[in-house]
Amino acid sequence: MKASNNILNSLSPTEQLVSRCKSGDTRAFRELYDAYSNAMYNICLRMLGNVNDAEDTLQEAFVQVFRNIGQLSQGSTLPAWIKRIVVNHCLNQLRKKKLYFQDVEGVEVEQEQGPDEQHFTWTVNVTKEAIASLPDGYRTVLNLYLFEEYTQREIAEMLQITESTVKTQYMRAKEKVRQFVKAKTMLQ
Repeated sequence: MKASNNILNSLSPTEQLVSRCKSGDTRAFRELYDAYSNAMYNICLRMLGNVNDAEDTLQEAFVQVFRNIGQLSQGSTLPAWIKRIVVNHCLNQLRKKKLYFQDVEGVEVEQEQGPDEQHFTWTVNVTKEAIASLPDGYRTVLNLYLFEEYTQREIAEMLQITESTVKTQYMRAKEKVRQFVKAKTMLQ
C-alpha cells in the first residue's frame, strides 16, 4: 500500500485525478467534471448555438469521458483529450441536424479588407450574438478555427469537406459577423 501511495504522490495533480478516476473513485469523477465542464460547455454553446443542445451534448460527452478514462494514455493531456471528445460530440450533433456545407472548389475568395474600426463599437455581447446568429456551417468552421485553434486541414478532415470549403466558410462567417456588428452599432 505504501508503494502505491508513493507512486501516486509522484504524479501531478491532474495525473492523480486521472489515476483516481481509472480506479473508479466517484469523487474523482465529480472533481474532473467540476474542473472541466465550464470550459467544455462554452465550446458546446459556441458550436451548437443553443443552450439545450449544448447542455445535452456536454452531458453525453462527459459520459463518454467517464466510460473511456481507462483508455487515456499516460502521455496524453487530459484537457486536450476531453476537448476532442466534446468537439466530436458537437460535430455529431450538428450532423444529426444535417449540417450543410456548400462545396466551393474552384471559387475565388476575395482578399478581405480590414474593417474601419473607428465606426464600429465592438462589444463582446454583440460579437457573441453575431456568431450565434450564423448558419451552423459558418459557425462551426469559425469556432473550430478561431476558438478551438484547429488548422484548416484538420477542420476539413473533421467535417469531411475540402480545405477550400473551410476557407470560404470561414471568410463568409467573418464577413457576416462584421455585417451583423456594423448593423447593430449603427442602430445605437
